[in-house]
Amino acid sequence: MFNDDSLKFLHRLLDTPGPSGFESAPAKVWREQASQFAKVRADVAGNSIADVNTNGAPTIMLAGHIDEIGVIVTYIDDEGYAYIAPIGGWDPQVLVAQRIRFIGRGGDVFGLVGKKPIHQIKHEDREKASKITDLWVDIGANSKKEAEERLSIGDAGVIDSHTMEFPNGRLVSRSIDDRIGAFVVLEALRRYSEKPGAAHVVAVATTQEEIAWGGGGALIGASRVNPQMAIVVDVTFATDHPQMEKKEIGEAKLGGGPVLTRGSIISPVVFNLLRAAAEANEIPYTLQAAGRETSTDADAIHIAREGIATAVVGVPNRYMHSPNEMVSLDDLDRAAMLVAETCRAVDSTTDFTAR
Repeated sequence: MFNDDSLKFLHRLLDTPGPSGFESAPAKVWREQASQFAKVRADVAGNSIADVNTNGAPTIMLAGHIDEIGVIVTYIDDEGYAYIAPIGGWDPQVLVAQRIRFIGRGGDVFGLVGKKPIHQIKHEDREKASKITDLWVDIGANSKKEAEERLSIGDAGVIDSHTMEFPNGRLVSRSIDDRIGAFVVLEALRRYSEKPGAAHVVAVATTQEEIAWGGGGALIGASRVNPQMAIVVDVTFATDHPQMEKKEIGEAKLGGGPVLTRGSIISPVVFNLLRAAAEANEIPYTLQAAGRETSTDADAIHIAREGIATAVVGVPNRYMHSPNEMVSLDDLDRAAMLVAETCRAVDSTTDFTAR
């Protein structure tokens, strides 16, 4: 189970802004926590790396990306209004009327996403979805000069919201995708450190996953760590709310335990290790199919260097890529337990080439 320190760390990690390419603040929070029980380092891509049982073998990489979706300032007009572009995949509808917290050179800058009032929108246009180019951000400036004293082209921002605990052990935050994965891999590493097995285990808080067409921080991290096995922890779509088609994306519900992916890029060896550990420790789980890519860091990690035996553990998440995503604390606990127990089952006799 989580201790009080782990839960405080979780809240602090989720509330610290860090969109793709601008992850240094949450990465610092992660490394400070990891330094309590692991050897900690970083790399040029901004990945944070924590090692336990450094003389062990084989090496296992646990990856959870620490970046979140955000926005970036592209233009400031003569009246001091800022215009933005997305960092990662946004539905622009959820940005309307939200407060934005920009990471400015002199500190946080807050703004409000503006849109023409409904009264002024022509009737035939009221049902049309807003585009991000229809929106602007008001930081309270009277002129471009005043705005530029606080905000610069290229400053990144996130929705200004804070983590909340809901009934039935549910957690709500804007940055759950996938700072929750960065949390789970570090919590799994902490638990593994209390009772290490034969393996050298390395947790990596990876960067730039939300924009990682070329592999992002995960590819660089995998090359640096050079593991024989990897477990990626990311969120997956919860299907226990209205308008989700289970026949297309499978079934996963909050509180139902971690979701294990089976599919084309998934190592059957690592998948079987995960499933065996779940069953041996009576951890509830569900299965998810992926006929091609997984849309996680696993897509880059499994082809790094000479190839890495890779699997994915999912955490069911409602309302992904919104200001208020939702997960179950029970699922986080079970995912951390599952990853730690799987690592303990690996030793020098484990054959990762079986296919």
